Amino acid sequence: MDLTTLAVAALATASVGGVAWVFLYPILSGERRAEKRQQNLVTRSPEARLERVNTANRRDQIAQSLKELEARGLGKPQKLTLEQRLAQAGLDWTPSRFWLASAGAGVVVAILALVFSGSLVVALLAAFAGAFGLPRWVLGHLSRRRIAGFVAELPNAIDIIVRGIRSGLPLGDCLREIAFNAREPLRTEFRLVMESQAIGVPLSDAVQKLAHRIAVPEANFFAIVIGIQSKAGGNLSEALGNLSRVLRERKKMGDKVKAMSMEAKTSAAIIGALPFGVALITYFTSPDYISLLWTTLIGNIVLGVCAVWMTIGVLVMRKMINFDV
Repeated sequence: MDLTTLAVAALATASVGGVAWVFLYPILSGERRAEKRQQNLVTRSPEARLERVNTANRRDQIAQSLKELEARGLGKPQKLTLEQRLAQAGLDWTPSRFWLASAGAGVVVAILALVFSGSLVVALLAAFAGAFGLPRWVLGHLSRRRIAGFVAELPNAIDIIVRGIRSGLPLGDCLREIAFNAREPLRTEFRLVMESQAIGVPLSDAVQKLAHRIAVPEANFFAIVIGIQSKAGGNLSEALGNLSRVLRERKKMGDKVKAMSMEAKTSAAIIGALPFGVALITYFTSPDYISLLWTTLIGNIVLGVCAVWMTIGVLVMRKMINFDV
């Protein structure tokens, strides 16, 4: 028998022995039986069974709470009435007062347009824009600014609640502290929550109304956490601490995206303003040359086509540079 045959036989024997060791050693040594006994002891102990039951019940309660919140429409974009938009902007106006102010703005803009242009058609168009466009733009600007302030201050308010709960204070005292000492608009919104709770509205429902008034995901997250805690219980300080961290990371990501897209926004602004700048310079240097655009029929058609394509280009660029975080 040569050396090659001996080597092959030795390697085969070693391989068979290794496979047998892997599969037979746990059975012969009793490790697998010990693991099974330990697992049976754990699963059969009353503490383990109670923990499994509590976990399953809590999971069911959370699922049921989420279904109830979804049925109430929390977290879904809803069309706000004019009164709700005025409240969202921080104005104590009534809808009739807003319409009176809109009519006054339309009259003022129409008079100015008539004085400077001398055209009744231009004055009517300016009156429509001043009565319906300008007031709504101002209202939207005030709403966005107030909502931005709310989103910026909400993580700090949640941190106050977390520290208060961990130090032993009840949730109502923590909310009362925010309602009297936080910055606007957080102070006003939490004061409305406390006033609603004082007249008998449950805390979860009062916070849900806050989420409807401030229609942003951050307010919805806060309302969902409070709603689930009131229905299913749990460690509120830990849940709110996690929410505060998520909101801060969300804001950080939004600022990062805004900084990265600033170059594209600047380029889009330059490209959008370039035709108007060139037209203005041409008007001052050669007014007879560019006046053909609004004094002839072909020029009017060209202006209309250019306006359509310019609008399409601006909307496409706006879609490309705006990101939702």
